[in-house]
Amino acid sequence: MLSRDNSDRLLLGLIWGSAVVTMAFLVWILFYIISNGIAFVDWSFITDNYTRTGDEAGIWPMIVATIYMVLLSVLIAAPIGIMTAIYLTEYAKPGSQLVRLIRFCTESLAGIPSIIYGLFGLTFFVTIMGLGFSILAGALTLSILILPVIIRTTEEAIIAVPVSYREASFGLGASRLYTIARVILPAAMPGIVTSLILSIGRIIGESAPVYLTAGMVAKIPESVFDSGRTLTVHLYMLTTELYTQHDWDMAFATATVLIVVVLVINLLTKLISSRFSKATY
Repeated sequence: MLSRDNSDRLLLGLIWGSAVVTMAFLVWILFYIISNGIAFVDWSFITDNYTRTGDEAGIWPMIVATIYMVLLSVLIAAPIGIMTAIYLTEYAKPGSQLVRLIRFCTESLAGIPSIIYGLFGLTFFVTIMGLGFSILAGALTLSILILPVIIRTTEEAIIAVPVSYREASFGLGASRLYTIARVILPAAMPGIVTSLILSIGRIIGESAPVYLTAGMVAKIPESVFDSGRTLTVHLYMLTTELYTQHDWDMAFATATVLIVVVLVINLLTKLISSRFSKATY
């Protein structure tokens, strides 16, 4: 048998090895995509329109559609998810039938494949509600998809706020609502921002629900009722139409922009989260 010191060294080596392998996979993927696509990313590629005839091969309409999709989805899902988390942690009786039902629903939503959300959005929002293939239909579908992430992460962030914060606020005569709004939520803000980070990454990375609800029109949407093609849907369309080397190049360039956008969003939200942490503590 191994001694305690040798066992500790072995476990530490496995931990470090696992971390290195995970980082190596990430670096490998990033290097492969960016090295193949960065040469084709320039200002015209970012700002030009896109035509299937090849006259223009820019991604500006897809960037605008993606921004619309992210903003609208978060605006719909964030208030619902955050208020649900507040109810579960601050108002609901632990272990009650309603709490178990809500947790069951959120866990079930988290386990449903994204293509099912797309089929639901196509049937309900696009057809029954008459929204057609539009940014709004896609955002409503994606808002349901990201609800479990926002609820669970926000719930954990609120639970992590020390009980002494609540006791001090109640001791000064503050109401429950005032305590939640002015004490608990500011203290939990880093975790709430983290939930929004994860949600934004999920929205940007989804293709099937967007393809089935928002459509794939490669032009700048004039309103949320217009169809639009996000970056991931555009990348999917490019990879299904790889007839020439130019198509390959544009696919890698689009993937490079998509990766950079996700990295920038993560860095910005990390910065915002750290500022909230400093302001709170």
